[in-house]
Amino acid sequence: MSRLVSALFCVTATLGLLNACGVIAVGAVAGGASVLADRRTAGAQATDIGIQLEAGAQLSNKFGNDAHINVSSFNQQVLLTGEVKTAVIKAQAETDVKQIKNVRAVFNELIVGPNSSYTARANDAYVTSKIKAEMIFTNNLPSNSMDIVTEGTNVYMLGILTEAEAARAKKIASSTNGVKAVYTFFDLISEADKERIDQANKPPPQSPKTSAQ
Repeated sequence: MSRLVSALFCVTATLGLLNACGVIAVGAVAGGASVLADRRTAGAQATDIGIQLEAGAQLSNKFGNDAHINVSSFNQQVLLTGEVKTAVIKAQAETDVKQIKNVRAVFNELIVGPNSSYTARANDAYVTSKIKAEMIFTNNLPSNSMDIVTEGTNVYMLGILTEAEAARAKKIASSTNGVKAVYTFFDLISEADKERIDQANKPPPQSPKTSAQ
């Protein structure tokens, strides 16, 4: 009997590792292509990283264990998700982030209630990975020109997309198993702007290598 239990444990552990590897592989694919597919300039990407770091550190230091706040910034639009203990903290978090340099909009989706469990956060991360995996392999959808956040099985999306791309992205997220609702905060652009931005972000062609004489 003990051997059977041990065997089952090993199988379960192996499956867990395989699932983890699958998520990591998807992340690696997305990460490698992000610079090429991201419609933000390199400067805009750096600005967003700076906003996230500054806002995250500021809110964590100010509210400590009274809040679990995730900060996402895309094209200088900031999304706040997570949980806070009071409505006062929720309002103050939004006010503080709005005062950070380069922030042009704040979407406050914080929930007043107890902090989520690690199990719930792991499930949210898994849901996000499934959505990203589906988008990576969807034609005519710049998956790396958006940011996807799952909190409490609600999905939030930021990005720079055309109306058709936005509708396609929302449909994929909405049809993903385990998703309760989808909220989008896209910067919508025209087809002409899409062509202009995508052409500008294309890497320059590499010159052919010549062999040494």
